[in-house]
Amino acid sequence: MSPTTSFRHIVRIAETDIPGNIGLAWGLARVKGIGYNMAVAICRKLGLDPNMPVGYLSDEDVVQIEEVVKNPLKFGFPLWVLNRRRDYETGQDLHLVSSELIYYARQDIEREVRIKSWRGIRHSLGYKVRGQRTHTTGRVGPVIGVQRKKTAQQQQQK
Repeated sequence: MSPTTSFRHIVRIAETDIPGNIGLAWGLARVKGIGYNMAVAICRKLGLDPNMPVGYLSDEDVVQIEEVVKNPLKFGFPLWVLNRRRDYETGQDLHLVSSELIYYARQDIEREVRIKSWRGIRHSLGYKVRGQRTHTTGRVGPVIGVQRKKTAQQQQQK
């Protein structure tokens, strides 16, 4: 943090608006596709203080952070940090953030539905996909309660 850097109330990093008053690590973690541990690793790799408010970042720091976010392998991050290894279509190891991540996730679900896999069928029917119980949870629609015999008979007579 240099004394000549002015404070900005909103900083845009990787298509995400981040409030300037929160710490850098927590601010980076607000970007979809970057968790807190990845954010701290980015700060350490670039020599930035993870507790520094995001609003004091210079334009050069923001550009550097975006470069690391786009291609972490180039900056020496291990392969297991990436969130999309061996991409289905290209076979490359990628790290996706923000709208890219949402787009690829949607494409994966559409592919599962198209090939009619078990997960795809569950997605298309709107059921839980990852093995959770559905007997008592995951219900949608209006609540239908249990009626006692007396009240049920009284309603039928009316």
